[in-house]
Amino acid sequence: MLDDATSPPGLVDLPAIPKAEAALSSPTPSTPLAAATPDHLLTPDNRAAALRLLDGVLRTGVDFKLGQPVYTARLDAHELRDRLVRPLADNPVDLTDLLAEFGREVLPYCKNEASPQFLGFGDTGADLAALAGGLLALLTQQNLINQDFDSPSATFCEIAALRWLREMFGYLNPPVDRVQSVWHVGGVVTHGGTASNAAAMMLAREHAVPGTMHSGVRDPGRFAVLVPAGIGHYSVASALAWIGCGAQVVPVATAGFRYDLPSLHAALTEHRGRVMAVVAYCGDSRTQTLEDLRGVHDLVRGHDERIWLHADACWGLMAALTPRLAHRLDGICGYDSITVDPHKVLDIPYSLSALLVRDPDSMRAIASHSDLIMQEEYAFGQATPFVGSRGWASLMLWLAMRAHGRTGLAALVDRRLDLTARCAQLIDEQPRLMRLHDPDMTAIAFVYLPAGFDPAHPDIDAVNAVNAAIHARMLDEGAWYLHQFTLPDAQGRIQPGAVLRPLRFVGCNTRITEQHLVDVLAHVVTLGAAVDSVAGDRSCEPGAVR
Repeated sequence: MLDDATSPPGLVDLPAIPKAEAALSSPTPSTPLAAATPDHLLTPDNRAAALRLLDGVLRTGVDFKLGQPVYTARLDAHELRDRLVRPLADNPVDLTDLLAEFGREVLPYCKNEASPQFLGFGDTGADLAALAGGLLALLTQQNLINQDFDSPSATFCEIAALRWLREMFGYLNPPVDRVQSVWHVGGVVTHGGTASNAAAMMLAREHAVPGTMHSGVRDPGRFAVLVPAGIGHYSVASALAWIGCGAQVVPVATAGFRYDLPSLHAALTEHRGRVMAVVAYCGDSRTQTLEDLRGVHDLVRGHDERIWLHADACWGLMAALTPRLAHRLDGICGYDSITVDPHKVLDIPYSLSALLVRDPDSMRAIASHSDLIMQEEYAFGQATPFVGSRGWASLMLWLAMRAHGRTGLAALVDRRLDLTARCAQLIDEQPRLMRLHDPDMTAIAFVYLPAGFDPAHPDIDAVNAVNAAIHARMLDEGAWYLHQFTLPDAQGRIQPGAVLRPLRFVGCNTRITEQHLVDVLAHVVTLGAAVDSVAGDRSCEPGAVR
């Protein structure tokens, strides 16, 4: 262990994890067979000690999530590497000592997305029903690769949750008594949106050229995928590389963070006969803008009904949960596949995504079979590409959706929409801040305008430099977090077509209050003014260009 004296100041005061009884930490073997038993294996003999130890772990985790700062302590990557990447010791370490060491040397440097001062994503992992599901999934150790002996009841909880999601997007579910295998379910649970999108691209490939999964890709030019330029998610390009199609992404011009439909029409015409899929974002990963799903659907189907239509609704799941936004999903039930990320939208711990398909039987095109473990009707291992053994992550979703019900889920999203609308108002009231779009859901990209900003002749480099500096200082401080990325100024708020580096607010965290909004925006302005001051001092140095 590291010497306590080397620990930085300001570490979180974690509750002590109680010492376990001797039966847990120092078993006394009575036979040669017992001598080979792992020291920390859960057994009936150490049940009481195990419960006390795990109770301490649970209290530590809960107190961490309820903490206020985003980061308790900050070190750069090399310092953390040197502190934590060490040789494995020869001798065992008492488990309670090891957990205490974790509390001192690892946990303080972890980011806390459940903090109300973490305003850049929605991945809080703080829903109590989902947390209970995560714990029960760990303890019950069900394996969704197989139903008959590996996950007898868990498989059907997962099927129920997938049917609930399908229904929310307008996909038709067969009657329960007609669900006689995984090929009647119409979806699979995956470890994240990237895996779900990759599976969707595999389906699109097999739809375009049936049998490619077994014969291999012979003509990559037949597998082009159209995506909206400047707002697409990296997972589509990665998926095409992983499944052997190569660099076949074709960016299409956008207008207001949606497809420019005339440009989409032109791209479909130009690439006629080699487009296997068109991807639409029902809430893109930068601004959460909702696509004109009906317009894209009708245009693509009018060109070629064989083209696979995929909706990335990893964020757009929110729209399916509330009547306030459900109408914005018009047309999505005609898409061949939909990706959703409950860990983004429902406060579910990492990681949980799902791929839904309009035609349940289409999943057969990417089936995998083995007489070793998966040779039965309800084995999800047959239908989930890239994965063999798979834990019961869907229990988090099943419990969360059951706990909230339809009205509770709608109320959850409606509160976020109200909070985001208030944030937009507060940004507009700050003369040094500029929104880059009107929010469709819970994301707002905005920039700080540097001193001397001239809207008639905007200095894009200066705008980007000051916002990058603000973001870097927020990371160094560790108290607040807003996300940052590049984004085209699609609505011409500063300069049409300019590539900006905005700050991004996301209002999914249920612990955020209006005061947090006021405080974080004031902090952004304060940091921006400090950066302006430093830039002004430098401009006065000899030889500086003014």
